[in-house]
Amino acid sequence: MPELDQKKSPKISVYIASHNYGRFLEEAIESVLRQHFEDWELLLIDDGSSDETQQVIQLYANDHRVRIFQTSKIGLPAVANLVLRECRGEYVIRLDGDDVFDENILFVLLSYIERHADLALVFPDYYLIDEEGGIFSHERRQKIFDSSHLTDMPPNGACTLIRKSVLESIGGYREDLGAQDGFDVWAKIRHTHRAMNVNLPLFYYRRHGKNLTNSSHRMLAARRQIKKDAITKKLDVFRPILAVIPCRRNYDFHPDLWSIELNGKNLLRRKLEMCLSSTLFDKVIVASDTEDVLPTIKSFLDKRVEFFKRDTSETLRSKNIAGTLARIAEQYDPKSLGVTALCYLPSPFVSLGSLEEAVHTLVFNDADSSMGVEEIKDPVFCRTSFGLRAVNPARGLRSDHDYVYREANIALATKNKNFASGSLVGPSPINFIVSQGESFFIDSETKLKIAHILDGV
Repeated sequence: MPELDQKKSPKISVYIASHNYGRFLEEAIESVLRQHFEDWELLLIDDGSSDETQQVIQLYANDHRVRIFQTSKIGLPAVANLVLRECRGEYVIRLDGDDVFDENILFVLLSYIERHADLALVFPDYYLIDEEGGIFSHERRQKIFDSSHLTDMPPNGACTLIRKSVLESIGGYREDLGAQDGFDVWAKIRHTHRAMNVNLPLFYYRRHGKNLTNSSHRMLAARRQIKKDAITKKLDVFRPILAVIPCRRNYDFHPDLWSIELNGKNLLRRKLEMCLSSTLFDKVIVASDTEDVLPTIKSFLDKRVEFFKRDTSETLRSKNIAGTLARIAEQYDPKSLGVTALCYLPSPFVSLGSLEEAVHTLVFNDADSSMGVEEIKDPVFCRTSFGLRAVNPARGLRSDHDYVYREANIALATKNKNFASGSLVGPSPINFIVSQGESFFIDSETKLKIAHILDGV
């Protein structure tokens, strides 16, 4: 391979950060060295590793294309900002220390982005591999604006080729969250720059017990904060924002389910305390067919709390709650400009963060509604004329359109204008992922007993 002119800036800066990924690091580095495109530099960053990372990196210290940096557990976003200051390339791409490049990734992505001068970034499909490198799935993203018009699924932070000038124009990466650097960039540029994807699997994404993807709580918290920060100035356009807590006397497994106590507080009081602890909601409305809820409501001095009388016929299990919400909107939002967040009583462990995220996700994507969901990972089938077909194939080729979700019944936000057509979610609902613990739903005496145990833990 010919030596690069040291005075000439490389076209692409590749960087690999490792914090205790020494076991996989050599394979990652070698996948860069094998690239068919040759005009690149490689920045290797050991972020405070205690394993063999440093020894592996030193194997490449004399390669003129490689530069080595040592940091002290500063985290991936801070490492990315270090790279942004130090790199010399026109484009930047990250490879995680436990993943592997296809030998054509730089050639393909660069060819694509240079043919489209208005693109800020481009990203490929990928293979999922296990700890030993065995492929168990091909993850395919539908073509943005071609077969998929939704932009609620950002690209990976890793293995995405980004113009350095774009990163500099947005001030680099925020370091206060410690995760979701890719979503952070996506949130900042999605309305001002174009992004596209290439439907070729051009890297190998390793799944194992210690990688960042499994730090789900940190990732959820980071994503929520990014959404919240991105839409703060837009919220007033979507007001009034109503939180509605539906109650009923009958038709649940227990009469007056709202009155059941967990640790000395009934379910209604718990929901009111949670909603009122937020400044997001202009009104918190208890919609009930029984006035027995009034003592609980009146114990709160917050002027945002309101009682709305439901007709008993509206509380039937088979009745769409959109009718009740339409009447509420007529009173509190006659121009149908705002948003209603549904807060479900039988979900006692939902966090305020999830309830607020329902609203923030709707505003962030300007969707008609947003609901908390759980991904169904067990095989699900539908019947066809040729027998059963897997709706969510667990192995082989899988598109983002193949993911299957279950509504978690913990939080739903919807535009009030939807109710005019009798719809709860409108024509373009989107989702956000919630944790399994928050999805606990009390729908039986057994579940109630479990809730008492969980609430006491």
